[in-house]
Amino acid sequence: MTWTIIHIIDITLWLLMAGSVVYVLFFAVASKFNSGKTQRRPRACNDRRHTFLVLFPAYNEDNVITTSVSAFLNQDYPTDHYHVAVISDHMRNDTNNKLSLMPITLHKPVFENSSKAKALQYAMANCDRRYDFVVVLDADNVVNSDFLIRLNTACQYGYSAIQCHRLAKNTDNDIAVLDGLSEEINNTIFRKAHNNIGLSSALIGSGMCFDFKWFTDNVRLLSTAGEDKELEALLLMQGIYIKYEEDIAVFDEKVASKDNFQQQRRRWMTAQIQCLSRMLPHVPTAIRQGNIDYIDKTVQQMLIPRSILIAAILFFAGLSLVAVPVWSMKWWALLAVLCLSVIMSIPGKKRSGTTLRKVTAMPHLVWKMLANIRHIDKNDTTFTHTRHER
Repeated sequence: MTWTIIHIIDITLWLLMAGSVVYVLFFAVASKFNSGKTQRRPRACNDRRHTFLVLFPAYNEDNVITTSVSAFLNQDYPTDHYHVAVISDHMRNDTNNKLSLMPITLHKPVFENSSKAKALQYAMANCDRRYDFVVVLDADNVVNSDFLIRLNTACQYGYSAIQCHRLAKNTDNDIAVLDGLSEEINNTIFRKAHNNIGLSSALIGSGMCFDFKWFTDNVRLLSTAGEDKELEALLLMQGIYIKYEEDIAVFDEKVASKDNFQQQRRRWMTAQIQCLSRMLPHVPTAIRQGNIDYIDKTVQQMLIPRSILIAAILFFAGLSLVAVPVWSMKWWALLAVLCLSVIMSIPGKKRSGTTLRKVTAMPHLVWKMLANIRHIDKNDTTFTHTRHER
């Protein structure tokens, strides 16, 4: 009887983890499809040159913000067709003085409890001009001089929500390399592959572009530390497609220390739980309306993080190998499928021996992720800042 119960638990856990693995496998394969016939285009291309409001929410970002803004102001795009606004939160006077000399709008709000959502809300509430689109960048983000030219071309097709391709701008240690590699895998699975089969891309949090009116009307609804997931849910509930633009690069600083990695992932995991709890009540309506995008993104919030998934499968594979060797076969098979899926999702140019050797840093990072689980509080809206240096 005892072994029967243990076997049922073993099968149940395997099925639970297999769901996440199958999801990753499906979209890893989908990333190889020819997307030409499946990606949605709202309407034919027009030749309009759009106007952009570019927002840089900056909390305690004295080390990077002036460099990022200076770089952005070198756009090969008419200066009267875009404007930069920095929301300076808890930054030094000398940093604000440097920013005030630039041709930008400098907001200096005072928040009792800071958050990126509050910074975006403040900027939109104090915007004195109407634009066509809003671009959201992080304080450490750097873009090429043709960023707005490329973005304008995408906007000409009528997309109301666009996620650009966020890339690592630092590869100076193993943690930063693995963090950048993880994001590229996410770009493949949750963005490129989804668009390839006609589904919406996931948002990342920066390098995002939205219709100005839509953003103005909806940004005030944000209330958690996972503002990108909230925006994503709002878009999908309203049936708005999110386009992923792989050829529009946004260079982003990756975490370079174990403690920073743990802190950032704890915030992401908390946001995932919060988003899931908010999305679940709307699933019945999405099913009735045939809103596959919304259902898919809800399922996405249920997925076990890959690093935890790999660790869990390895643990149960080893445990069952010792207890009942025949039971372990399904666990090893599941691990093999997951590893194959992840390798398929890594862009070809990243599959180098040098990059793959960085996996030696993974065990400690996985432990950091596992340690986060006991700290997750779905009601916690405290802003957790990831410090940037470059």
